Amino acid sequence: MAEDTGMRKALTQAVDRHRVLSDRLLDPAVLADHRETQKAAKERAELEEVVGCSAELARLERAIADDEAVLRGNDGELADLARTELPGLRTDLEKLEGRIRELLLPKDPYDSKNVIVEIRAGTGGDEAALFAAELYRMYTKYAEKLGYSVEVLSTSGASGIGGLKEVIFQVNGPDAYSRLKFESGVHRVQRVPVTEASGRIHTSAVTVAVLPEAEDVDVEIRPEDLEVDVFRAGGPGGQGVNTTDSAVRVRHIPSGMVVTCQDERSQIKNRGKAIKVLKARLLDRMQREQEEKQARERRSQVSTGDRSAKIRTYNFPQGRVTDHRIALTVYRLQDVLEGELGEFTGALRAADVQARLQGRTLAEVKAGAEE
Repeated sequence: MAEDTGMRKALTQAVDRHRVLSDRLLDPAVLADHRETQKAAKERAELEEVVGCSAELARLERAIADDEAVLRGNDGELADLARTELPGLRTDLEKLEGRIRELLLPKDPYDSKNVIVEIRAGTGGDEAALFAAELYRMYTKYAEKLGYSVEVLSTSGASGIGGLKEVIFQVNGPDAYSRLKFESGVHRVQRVPVTEASGRIHTSAVTVAVLPEAEDVDVEIRPEDLEVDVFRAGGPGGQGVNTTDSAVRVRHIPSGMVVTCQDERSQIKNRGKAIKVLKARLLDRMQREQEEKQARERRSQVSTGDRSAKIRTYNFPQGRVTDHRIALTVYRLQDVLEGELGEFTGALRAADVQARLQGRTLAEVKAGAEE
C-alpha cells in the first residue's frame, strides 16, 4: 500500500536522523556550542520513541515471517505453536504501526510554548461576565494542577457580583500550548441567574482565545510600526493607580491591532505587557492565515471551522459539560470548574491526532458529523 510505503520511508528517515544527531553530539565542535548541543539533544530525544518502535517493528515482522514459514512447513507441534502465536503478533503489529503513524505526524511548532489566554464575556450581560470569571478560575486551577504558573496581563469590566468583561493572562509551563490550544472558541453556559426571580434558565456565552506566546524570532515588531498612547487608568486598583498616566494603549500601525493595559502602576510594565499580548495576537493571525490557506487547498469551505464556533456547553441544572467537537459529555460540572479538565484536553488531543492521520482537522471532523 502507498500509505505503508510512505510510513516506512518516513520511519527510515527518522531513524537515520537520530543516528546523525547522535554523531553530532559526539562532535567536539558541537559540544563547544551550548545552544547547538541543546538543540541537537532535544531533537534526538524526540526521536527516541520512533527508534524504539522501529526496532520493535523489525522484531515483530521477523517473528511473523518465522511463524508463517513454520506453517508452510506443516511441522506438527511447531505449526500448532505458530498458529497460536500469529493472531497476537499481527494484532501487536497493527497497533505498533498505528503508533508509528502518530509519532511521524508533523508536530505543531508552537506546542511547547507558553500561552496567552483571552477570555471575554459575550451575550448574556452580567451572567456572561460572571461566567467569564469562573472560566478564568477554572483555567487557573487546571494550570496549578499541571504545575504551571499564571500571570495576569490585563483585566477590565469587573462587576459587583464578581464578574469580568475581559481577562487576559499568560500560562507558563512545558507544552502549555499543546494542552490548552483546543479551548479556543465559544463556551456556552445554561443556568438560572441569581437575579432571575422566576427560575427561568438563561443561556449566555463567553469567548476564549488561546494564543502561543510570541518570541522575537517568531514576530518582529519595528518601533516605527507602533503608536503608543498613555493615559490615566480607570477603575479599582488601589492608591496611586488612578492618579498617574500609567495606562498604555499600543497600536500596531500595519495591522491596526490595538492593545490596552492598565493593571500595573508602572507605565513601563504596562507597555511591556501590552506588547507581549500584541505579539501573541500577530503570531496567532499569521498561524490562522497559514492554516486557512492550507484548508482552502483541501476543501472549498467548512463553515464550522472558525474559532468562533460553539465548542462546549456547561449546563448547571443537569450538572453536565458537553464538548460538541468530540461528542463527549461528563456529569461532573463542578469538578470541571475546579480545574479537572484532563478528560477533555486528553480526548481532544487524541481526536486531533486521529483527524490528522486522515488528513483532516478537528473542525472538519465536527463539520462532517453535523451534516
